[in-house]
Amino acid sequence: MSIPSQNSAEISHVLGVDFGQAKIGLALADMETKIAFAHKTLENKANIFQKLSEIVQNKKVEKIIVGMPIHKASDDTAKTVREFIHKLKEEIKIPVELQNEMFTTKMAEENLKESGAKKIKNFDDQEAARIILQSWLEENY
Repeated sequence: MSIPSQNSAEISHVLGVDFGQAKIGLALADMETKIAFAHKTLENKANIFQKLSEIVQNKKVEKIIVGMPIHKASDDTAKTVREFIHKLKEEIKIPVELQNEMFTTKMAEENLKESGAKKIKNFDDQEAARIILQSWLEENY
């Protein structure tokens, strides 16, 4: 007896975003397993929304989760994140939700050190995005 398998192209995903002025970390989770995986880090340049749109289309993303510094909700960083989210909603017409990102960069650095990663700064943004997304998944599913 064979077990029917779902075509991976049909599985919807959620995209986690760790926003930064210079770099944006990304993570993906499929809605079947609900496990977040670090995906990539993008440079935060003028074409960032085009690149994010391509990922959303290629990976069948249904929702975007953006890390928000809730503990500093009134500072300049939070304001910049809110502006990014506003533009993201205008450019990419899928739901966007916020997730507290308190200490995610520190946790990401610790995780990478423990795993033996040699170039932590190359992967800390996408690991922070993974932590943000996994936290959202655990709180919502």
